[in-house]
Amino acid sequence: MEGETVEGSRGQSRRLPDFLQSVNLKYVKLGYHYLITHLLTLLLIPLMVVILVEAGRTDPNDIRQLWLQLKYNLVSVLVFSAVLVFGSTVYIMKRGQPVYLVDYACYRPPDRLQARFTQFMEHSRLCGNFNESALEFQRKILERSGLGEETYVPDAMHYLPPRPSMAAARAEAEQVMFGAIDKLFRSTGVKPKDVGVLVVNCSLFNPTPSLSAMIVNRYKLRGNIRSFNLGGMGCSAGVIAIDLARDLLQVHRNTYAVVVSTENITQNWYFGNRKSMLIPNCLFRLGGSAVLLSNRNADRHRAKYRLIHIVRTHRGADDKAFRCVYQEQDDNGQIGVSLSKDLMAIAGDALKINITTLAPLVLPISEQLLFFATLVAKKLFNSKCKPYIPDFKLAFEHFCIHAGGRAVIDELEKNLQLQPIHVEASRMTLHRFGNTSSSSIWYELAYIEAKGRVSRGHRVWQIAFGSGFKCNSAVWQALRSVKQSPGGPWEDCIDRYPVEIHDGIPVSRNQELQQ
Repeated sequence: MEGETVEGSRGQSRRLPDFLQSVNLKYVKLGYHYLITHLLTLLLIPLMVVILVEAGRTDPNDIRQLWLQLKYNLVSVLVFSAVLVFGSTVYIMKRGQPVYLVDYACYRPPDRLQARFTQFMEHSRLCGNFNESALEFQRKILERSGLGEETYVPDAMHYLPPRPSMAAARAEAEQVMFGAIDKLFRSTGVKPKDVGVLVVNCSLFNPTPSLSAMIVNRYKLRGNIRSFNLGGMGCSAGVIAIDLARDLLQVHRNTYAVVVSTENITQNWYFGNRKSMLIPNCLFRLGGSAVLLSNRNADRHRAKYRLIHIVRTHRGADDKAFRCVYQEQDDNGQIGVSLSKDLMAIAGDALKINITTLAPLVLPISEQLLFFATLVAKKLFNSKCKPYIPDFKLAFEHFCIHAGGRAVIDELEKNLQLQPIHVEASRMTLHRFGNTSSSSIWYELAYIEAKGRVSRGHRVWQIAFGSGFKCNSAVWQALRSVKQSPGGPWEDCIDRYPVEIHDGIPVSRNQELQQ
């Protein structure tokens, strides 16, 4: 018995632990990240200890001699001080004005404009413009799109037959823009006369007088306001508008900028049977946002975020990218927006370009070293070596991915190696409000705030895609723990979210279909 016990103990002593089971590799990576991030501090601590020990051993007479040398070299000290002051002054003057996001507002349409699936399909059938194949295609898109039953379409689309017109499109624009701006001025207490910059972006509707002129006239903004209209730039134009406002705030000091992002559905609803042009009918919904930016130091204490970076990139100038999302006319003369089958591939290429530019600006040095090492290894040793995907979760706490569709969100979740909670805001925004174009990233940020997830110092990455083909990013840093503003778009429904969605279909609806 004794021999068996010894042999058994020896057998156990020879066994090695299963490291894959006992060690979670993500903690190894976190340890590496912490080590590299604090490497300079870890190296300076022993150096400081040595300096303090040596200083304690220094003879007081040596210190007195050093002081006398400095005293008799007063000119050198003064020159050094002057150079230091001059350099500091130049640095402060050349450093850009900080841009603060004081607050923003998202338009919440009235419940009477909701378009439930059955209502949408019945309306499409009764209007008489679609054949059976087109109707079946729309039904399948709606069921798998990730949209819920509470999204909104404009007034003109609720009539039978629909009543699209220039007057109806202008009424839609006024309803969305004024609704968002009214809420913004009410929540911030800023007077319209204090606004020095106005930027409006709407891709498909550019009337005369312009949308910005409509806002200036409605709110009696001051006569010397710098107002701009951006058109034809697709769903990524919201970030472009923020970038333009930021540049203007660098020049015009001590003022506010209002950025309004929207899209117009009324005059761009497609009444034909080409399937690539029917997809926008099923995905795009009514919505808009208004953002208040400031370069006033007095607003820092009440602002929600500070703008850190903006990166704008194009996916080349080839025809495939250019015609990925575009407006065209079908064989029967019906005009609409067409989505190419190459959309996801083009979007992926544009994202790679954007990430390459943004990564050095936001990633910790640990991730940059890994990325560089993998790139060198790929070039020198093995051309088939997989490129290293930086862990953007180490740079950002929150992600606002443009809610353009379920496929876009799924692909970015997979390619950026995100967790479901990181894309929750995008999926829930698509479910509750649909694709609201350039304003969708603000509905997503409002969702994160309504959940109480934004704390002081957190970074938010807004990613938007648009025609052309463009991928634009904006990075914000929270200046305090942020709560949702009164009257936010999620105020009365946040407790119902998140909802469980499987293969684009909410689980609750899937159960209804099975019954």
